[in-house]
Amino acid sequence: MKLITTALFMICIALAAAAQEVQPDPASSVNTQQQNKALARRFYEQVWFSNNPAAVDEIFAPTYVVHDTGDRKNATENAEEQKKIAAYFWERGTMTGAINYQIAEGDLVATRWLWEFKPNVWWMKLLGGREQIPIINVFRFRDGKIVEVWNHRHDIDTARGNVPFVTGLALGLLPALALLILSAVLYFKLKRLRRPEAVVDERNENATERA
Repeated sequence: MKLITTALFMICIALAAAAQEVQPDPASSVNTQQQNKALARRFYEQVWFSNNPAAVDEIFAPTYVVHDTGDRKNATENAEEQKKIAAYFWERGTMTGAINYQIAEGDLVATRWLWEFKPNVWWMKLLGGREQIPIINVFRFRDGKIVEVWNHRHDIDTARGNVPFVTGLALGLLPALALLILSAVLYFKLKRLRRPEAVVDERNENATERA
């Protein structure tokens, strides 16, 4: 009987120890979330608010999955792509911004931030000039690196958002412009063809007056 009691006691101790090992540490989870939030903040402050593309290598995994507009839906990209995107704007103007707030849950961090861009090239100035766009990004972290990105931009009131309107207007004007050019060409051709007839008529009139 004593052996059975001892065995049951040892089993209970083993089960309790296993349960303690499996149970997640709340403090550790909170620390990880704070670290992820700091990494996300660092990405904006160093890559977008100041021109330091090398920080991408320390924040992003070598490859990540992005969910964005156009062809960038559930697409796998190299971390170099983040450098190229930021470089595109840095080469054409200056950028700054502000982080409004961040929310962390599990391995996800959501950041709401304001992107400000002041172009220095003429065609961007013509399209809309200085831009201020609120953006919400959701990053998924694994082992201290960003491995997945969801991108949500509120750019409907900006030059980018007006591109469909401008494109539609241009497509509507093209046929009218083509007809105008065609009419002008036909007009000058007809005028050129009628010119000899006018000369002949004038000669006939002069001959009649002399007679």
